[in-house]
Amino acid sequence: MSDASYKEIEDKMTKAISVLKEELAGLRAGRANPAILDKLTVDYYGVPTPINQLGSISVPEARVIVIQPWETKILKDIEKAIQKSDIGINPTNDGKVIRLVFPVLTEERRKELTKQAKKYGEDTKVAVRSIRRDAIERFKVQKKNGEITEDDLKDAEDDIQKMTDKYISEIDKIVEKKEKEIMEV
Repeated sequence: MSDASYKEIEDKMTKAISVLKEELAGLRAGRANPAILDKLTVDYYGVPTPINQLGSISVPEARVIVIQPWETKILKDIEKAIQKSDIGINPTNDGKVIRLVFPVLTEERRKELTKQAKKYGEDTKVAVRSIRRDAIERFKVQKKNGEITEDDLKDAEDDIQKMTDKYISEIDKIVEKKEKEIMEV
């Protein structure tokens, strides 16, 4: 068993967790989080450009995001991009900056967001388990081809299971943290 193949498995599992963190960052909790703008782009001179590259983004209050573009002529474009998005907040444009005011979440909306966070977590667990299954299959093929022994296969399966358990536990902690953030009043 080469450390390289373990490293590859671990890299894939780490990538799955990175994706989970990105998805959870996009979930709107009770407070303003500039990460919800990360996936929004504006057509800037014919090039789709992320909003965070068009100006400064600040959070002056717990439930307010202020976007101050470097060029005021793109205010309308940023406003339209936010309106078309699924973040569910209507921007206010005063001619210099755009403000996003996050309303206090209702109990029902908090429960929906918590459910969504759990779904993201479950999807990530499925991805990690799929990585485990593929890795073990590769080792079984190596055993069949006589490249490794039965003991090597057993050791590899144990190692991969321990790695999987570690990442599943990390997923649970990440989702639990997000749920607490969502449920904070």
